[in-house]
Amino acid sequence: MTTDRTPESSAAAPLFDLQALVVAVRRRRRLWCATALLGLLAGAALAVLMPPPPTAVTTVLVAHEGDQPSDPGTLIRTDAALLQTTRIADRALRDLGSPESPKDFMRDYRGTGLTNNLLRIEVTGDSEAEAVARAEALADAFVADHVRRIREAAGAEAKALLGRRDELRDELARVNEEIGDGPSADGPEASANLESLFARRAELTSRITDFAQRAEEASLGTPRLVAGTQVVDAARAVDHSLPRTAATNAGIGFALGLALGLALAAVGAVVADRPVLRREIAANLGASVLAELPRRTVRPWRRRRVRAARTRLTASLARTVRGSAEPVSLLELGCARAASTIALDLAGALAATEPVAVVDGLPGAQLARRRTKPGDPAVIGGADALAGPARDRRTTPDPETPETRVDTPRRRPEPGNPGVVESPSGRRIGVGSVAPGTAWTDLRYLGTRTVLVVRAGHGSAAWLHTVARQLADQRIAVIGVVLIDPDPRDRTDGTLWEGPHTAPRDRNERPARINGTERTPVRAARVTDGEQEAR
Repeated sequence: MTTDRTPESSAAAPLFDLQALVVAVRRRRRLWCATALLGLLAGAALAVLMPPPPTAVTTVLVAHEGDQPSDPGTLIRTDAALLQTTRIADRALRDLGSPESPKDFMRDYRGTGLTNNLLRIEVTGDSEAEAVARAEALADAFVADHVRRIREAAGAEAKALLGRRDELRDELARVNEEIGDGPSADGPEASANLESLFARRAELTSRITDFAQRAEEASLGTPRLVAGTQVVDAARAVDHSLPRTAATNAGIGFALGLALGLALAAVGAVVADRPVLRREIAANLGASVLAELPRRTVRPWRRRRVRAARTRLTASLARTVRGSAEPVSLLELGCARAASTIALDLAGALAATEPVAVVDGLPGAQLARRRTKPGDPAVIGGADALAGPARDRRTTPDPETPETRVDTPRRRPEPGNPGVVESPSGRRIGVGSVAPGTAWTDLRYLGTRTVLVVRAGHGSAAWLHTVARQLADQRIAVIGVVLIDPDPRDRTDGTLWEGPHTAPRDRNERPARINGTERTPVRAARVTDGEQEAR
């Protein structure tokens, strides 16, 4: 078996597999569902444990001198910024008679421009009455300050216009005086000077009239602006609905938690690099996927399909074991319980025609220590299996001349270890593990041919490559892969069509001799879970 990829396949591999990322994120739905639920509960709890303070709101109509229909809202934003000044805050506090600092008071209110001329003021307080009083004082202080600024601006403009008018009047008086004196001589030049004086007097008279009119308009426009700036919505307390606030905060927390969970799941999937698709697992292990089984209990309406899939898998593996001249083992990665169940079912199917014993090579002797039931196949521990051939005056099976049946001495069960029973002579089915920490040299005693039982998304791509290399070094041929807990929406192909991946099965395998004749081994057929084809 080889795990090397051809240059064509490496070149065709995408740099970033979006499908694998989506499947990996979907398989981690417990993570992002938990974060979303945590965010929802945190938002609801925040609304209950930290309710908003009593709030009052008032609306002020603000008139501006330079109001234009095309104004983008700069004037009202300026008013909102002026509201957040110590001058207005200090005046409001003086009206309230409060010793609070203006800087501290400025943190308790804010202004928002609704339109070009509407300013909404929101104020918080220790109680609703205090909040309403603060809002009224703040609105009055803002209106008074705005009116004062309007009047000051209008007064300054009128004063400047009237001052200019007075200057023109003085100049007009000088021109009239020159005209009254008359020219000192006769002639064309004197007539021209007199005519220019009359033209100058007319111009000065017109400008004096214009400045006087503009000063009057400035003074007349101030009352309009003053009257237009007023409180149009009296201060009132804002109704606080706990259910609505809790629902809003819970929705926000749910969205934030879901986004955080999805981000963590995506980053974790990329960093961990754990294959979940059939094509990835088959490519990394160098063996095709033979069957798919769920990891745990499934929905009631799918149990019949799962039982049928298990039955077909057991029958397929039984045919493969009967037709194999070499011992067959089941090696698990992340699914010891599922591998044990498959081994017991396989042993039960083979026990109808020949004696069968299951060799428990799992860490901790999980099968050997289990409680036995009547009719269960015999289970022997891994240490007993290794010592059995020596006790029977037989050496370890040579890889070139594998033994299909090894006799093991019968011994009584030990106290506290009810799973170790007397092992009859017959075929053995080894069950082991290829998880990190595996003693690779012991796997050959479980069987020179193996079926890998792998849980999708458990091992990283690097570890799957390690398993394939170690099994190849031990000259253990991989018949195929039984995929546990596959993604139900996975439509990728889990079958390897390249010759180098399947050739070692034929090179390492010898035909079985039955009644003096050689029998060609029968390969395991692909089995599905009843819903989709295993590829």
